[in-house]
Amino acid sequence: MIRCFLPVPDPIAFRLFGLEIRWYAIMLVLGIIAGVTVMYIRAPKYGIEPRDRVLDFILWVIPIGVIGCRAYYVLFEWDRYKNDFWSIFKIWEGGIAIHGGLIFGITTAVILVRHWKQSPLKWLDLVAPGLALAQSIGRWGNYFNSEAHGGPTDLPWAIEVDGVMVHPTFLYAAIWDFLLFLLLLWIERSGRVKFDGQLIITHLIVYSFGRFWNEGLRTDNLMIGSLRQAQVISVIIFVCGIILYVTLSRRAKRKAAASAIEAPASTEESTKQGDQE
Repeated sequence: MIRCFLPVPDPIAFRLFGLEIRWYAIMLVLGIIAGVTVMYIRAPKYGIEPRDRVLDFILWVIPIGVIGCRAYYVLFEWDRYKNDFWSIFKIWEGGIAIHGGLIFGITTAVILVRHWKQSPLKWLDLVAPGLALAQSIGRWGNYFNSEAHGGPTDLPWAIEVDGVMVHPTFLYAAIWDFLLFLLLLWIERSGRVKFDGQLIITHLIVYSFGRFWNEGLRTDNLMIGSLRQAQVISVIIFVCGIILYVTLSRRAKRKAAASAIEAPASTEESTKQGDQE
């Protein structure tokens, strides 16, 4: 008898007027709603008023981010789609890559916020915790589609896919992303944010670290030649993230030191002017 940590799922949640509503789509939508809610609640901390500006932001970034997720996946799986063009649009059947969403989404966010003459880094810091939560919830869509799983294992938390017990790598990713969500909120609420961009860069570093490890267990990876593309991209993002973090952190420290030197000088000058009067 095959033991199951989680039951073998039915990818279809229900049917409505003959249309199949899949759990994959439901989990993506729930993830987006949760992420946007976290952004909306925290917006005043970043000086974003009215809060409805968050909704304007989302209406641009999320659709283009989803397009990026799908386009990225299709690009690396072109042989699978080249003979069936319309299947490219069947995103509810699975097949998205978060790295594509990050590239398209962050690029759109930067362009949009610059158009508003606001700080892109502040906006991306606002996005970071909600993004991690959305990723955590969205990963459960992989479970319902029986995809993004690992190789065979006899661990007690294995799941069944096609009669084989395998690593639930979707679950590892979901847990990692949720812990990342908690970490980012803790950094923010404990007053450890020292420079604009700290949260989004921390997200990219920590996410990439976990993604690199998790991809090593998966069996359905997109490939760049003989290499797992997600691992290659994760290494690039991780290294770039470390460089950006160190650079912006040092810049913030130099700025704080300069301000500390200027403050006593300004106070002393004001005192002298008062004495003369």
